[in-house]
Amino acid sequence: MKGISVKQAAEAVGGRLSGSGDAELELKGLVIDSRNVMPGFAFAAIVGKRADGHDYINKAFELGASCCFVERDIPGAPGCLIVVDSTAKAMARLAEAYRKMLNIPVIGITGSVGKTTAKEMISAVLSQRFKVLKTDKNLNNELGVPLTIFRIEPEHEAAVIEMGISDFGEMSRLAQMARPTDAVFTLIGNAHLDRLHDRTGVFKAKTEMLEYMPCDGTVVLNADDDLLCACDCRQRKVLYGLGDNAGVRAENIRVESAAMQTCDIVSGERRLSVSIPAYGRHMVYAALEGAAVGMKCGLSDDEIIRGIASYETVGRRANVIDTGFITVIDDCYNANPDSVKCAIDSMCASRGRKVCILGDMLEMGTARAERHADIGRYAVSHGVELLLCVGEMSENTARAAEGIASLHFDSNAQLIAELPKLIKKGDTVLVKASHSMRLEEVSEALKLLK
Repeated sequence: MKGISVKQAAEAVGGRLSGSGDAELELKGLVIDSRNVMPGFAFAAIVGKRADGHDYINKAFELGASCCFVERDIPGAPGCLIVVDSTAKAMARLAEAYRKMLNIPVIGITGSVGKTTAKEMISAVLSQRFKVLKTDKNLNNELGVPLTIFRIEPEHEAAVIEMGISDFGEMSRLAQMARPTDAVFTLIGNAHLDRLHDRTGVFKAKTEMLEYMPCDGTVVLNADDDLLCACDCRQRKVLYGLGDNAGVRAENIRVESAAMQTCDIVSGERRLSVSIPAYGRHMVYAALEGAAVGMKCGLSDDEIIRGIASYETVGRRANVIDTGFITVIDDCYNANPDSVKCAIDSMCASRGRKVCILGDMLEMGTARAERHADIGRYAVSHGVELLLCVGEMSENTARAAEGIASLHFDSNAQLIAELPKLIKKGDTVLVKASHSMRLEEVSEALKLLK
């Protein structure tokens, strides 16, 4: 973060300078965790559910903070304060001001499924030519997006910013900060339905981004999603997918192993034979997203091929582990009906007995019981041989799985205790649920089976 002084930051956010310190100092960055403060950084004191950042003002100054954004005066503070009504809103205003100073491509990533995967794949491709700044982990909300923007430095030649929402209006606020030059939409699915109601509502909320993009921007859309395929926007549209209607499409998809697949990516006269070092059919879509953005940014075929091959799985997203006894597909970072069905599809292309361990999907709205039951029926019709469910709503999943062995457990501990009796050598086991279900405990227990 370069080019904004403490005084200019206060003016940009409509804040009041208070305390002592040099208001002409240039900000070197901004953080919301006092432990991450480095000399010259600003610290924004966020009032959270568990902690109040105002309690760490002195600590931030001890570590060299140039100023602190606060919502109240701190008597005796040993440095410069910028007093605002809301530190979170001040971060957004400052991020918007800083973004206007930047003249680089900014790729905005959104969708109900696969945002982080798309962000990582697109970054891997663009990094073959450019110095790329990408969203760290999944910091994709109204605090994470400004933190990402503040990390953009003069040496960066492109930024890939993940943008996640759960309500109407959120995307407008994120896009007003990020001002994407281009955008990638992964999938419109059944997520956050307690607020967005249905897929049409999800589509409406996600596409708020388009209003904050330039007319000459490019919007990369999943051609196999009915809503995205029909999206009407003033920007240039590029469709990607598996069908003939896609301008960037995949052909000859081949699963080489649990952690490798290949395909041909075709766009006009261009044909790229790529290797995707990751599990799951959804990774083909990620490769298409990376290729589409790479082509738009002028990368050569060889650069795109190398970028896709350099992709690395993040966290607990479809991480394939061969334990020597079984194959564990650890995909328990998050879940909604679309991502669970996609995971089942991919798992059923693997070898061995097909076992699904599924937990509750959260934020499913009033139809949550039926959406969980639908997953049970889907598992039956797509070749799952053993279904193990944990969580209150997942009891509906187990009950609906008629015709296969299915069991429901009230807790992870109960399920883990039964695993030695239920799991056999050579099984392929998918573990998936919303993050708060903590099914990583089950994944770790599976890795210990012998």
